[in-house]
Amino acid sequence: MSKTDWAKAFKPLLDIYKGKKHPLEYKNLYQLVIMVILSAQDSDKHINQVAIDFFKVFPNLKSLAKANEKEMFALIGKVRNFGNKTKWLMSLAQTLKEDKNIPLTMEELTKLPGIGRKSANVIMRESGIKAEGIIVDLHVARVAPRIGIATGTDPKKIEKQLMEALPEKDWGEVGMAISFLGREICRPSSPNHMNCVMKEHCNFFRNGA
Repeated sequence: MSKTDWAKAFKPLLDIYKGKKHPLEYKNLYQLVIMVILSAQDSDKHINQVAIDFFKVFPNLKSLAKANEKEMFALIGKVRNFGNKTKWLMSLAQTLKEDKNIPLTMEELTKLPGIGRKSANVIMRESGIKAEGIIVDLHVARVAPRIGIATGTDPKKIEKQLMEALPEKDWGEVGMAISFLGREICRPSSPNHMNCVMKEHCNFFRNGA
């Protein structure tokens, strides 16, 4: 069997989802960073609800830098892993102090508490910054191995495989495109193969799964 031209294979998917805003309902870079940290191991829908009251109390990093744990718990106590997230957000706000100090490089973002490569990739993509990696959220970690462009379950290894298989010009959009595919079409159970633009290149479909 000939080797798959993944850049060509993913073009129809990129045509559908390129530039589509992330499901987190943020209004500025500060809100995006906070919501990305809060959304880890939680749902975007839940964080969108929590964020409404959170940003009324803490509209920017300057106000968040003055927060105490009791105030934070009252606002994010129902978010998964809220104890660690409280510490991360307080530390981040005290480190950066003002919204204008939020960095936008992979190296600087991943030095901040609560921000790994996935989160940094999301922040950079939504900010229109040139990609230094590929978003691998839980949807991408499930769908990319299904398609056959990656193997395993380790997000860092999956990201590396995607970066090796796809041209750098696609990095900024392809992760989010795969994520949207996983949210809308390639669901964990009963994937909608007939409406999937990736099916002719997909191992999961070819194997009759």
